[in-house]
Amino acid sequence: MRSHSAYREAGVDIDAQERALARVRELAAKTATPGVLAGIGGFGGLFRPDLEELADPVLVASADGVGTKLAVARMAGDYSTVGRDLVNHCVDDVLVQGARPLFFLDYVGAGALEPARMVELVGGVADGCRENGCALLGGETAEMPGFYRPGDYELVGFIVGLVDRADLLGPERVAAGDVLVGLPSSGLHTNGYSLARRVLFDRLGLAPQAPAPWAEGRRTVAQELLAVHRSYLKPLAAALRHPGLHALAHVTGGGLTDNLPRALPEGTRAAVRIGAWEVPPIFGFLQEHGEVSDEEMRQVFNLGIGMVAVVSADAVGEVLASLRASGERAVVLGAVEAGGGGVEYRR
Repeated sequence: MRSHSAYREAGVDIDAQERALARVRELAAKTATPGVLAGIGGFGGLFRPDLEELADPVLVASADGVGTKLAVARMAGDYSTVGRDLVNHCVDDVLVQGARPLFFLDYVGAGALEPARMVELVGGVADGCRENGCALLGGETAEMPGFYRPGDYELVGFIVGLVDRADLLGPERVAAGDVLVGLPSSGLHTNGYSLARRVLFDRLGLAPQAPAPWAEGRRTVAQELLAVHRSYLKPLAAALRHPGLHALAHVTGGGLTDNLPRALPEGTRAAVRIGAWEVPPIFGFLQEHGEVSDEEMRQVFNLGIGMVAVVSADAVGEVLASLRASGERAVVLGAVEAGGGGVEYRR
């Protein structure tokens, strides 16, 4: 008892952690898929994938975080959506190689663990897992007073997906003449928040609950900034095995400028037509009030395009039809050309 009391006085409350973890176990159980062999609580999660329909199964793994979007959540007092951001971001990262998610693990770090806040964070993760059909298999909760500041949280995710080797997407399938098809984002997603916070909160002095000057209706700054990072799994599901879908580029940090080349082979470049899509008002507002150049905007923000599909010219019609049948407002952005690497923007 004395040891436990001393630990609590040092800033770590094990009883509070256990109360929160009991609720987290319930949330994780609701994400279970047929491959899950044991619930949360062991030293490792157990998962048995169904490989019967795959000739040459390949596991695809990724890890990521939500960056300083967490700072906006803290300012707004709303952590309910960042868990979904995290899962969707990671799902999109393995999706670009054609993989469907199997299971997910999370890490929550805090200076002082608040059980209700932890449940809110992990609840968002569980929501994201259910929406994407993957299991929340386990995770870690770390209470580290003196390392994280009071009120600070860190949220990181780890995902494993599965794809048949014959269905892997990537630059080796891309050739000059392929068409670039853009899928819209839902906002900033999980990138560019350091610059956005500086413009909106530091320079303009806006409050999170203030009406967003660029938005119609009664949406607040917080609502606009906390819009959930989209998962593109469902709209792309039908197209994943189409032979005309050659590659995907998830537009995260680095924008179109840095992410499109990751989907292209050497000796090619992406020719993107400016004006091919409508840039959401939030980006124009940030550019104007932050005095940001066009070049930097394209390298910091997604500018309204969260995923790009690289499609053979003869399959564009079918892929677009598939996307639009799912309700996706996909647009043709440009094409792949022979020549030096990178992205060339044209009017």
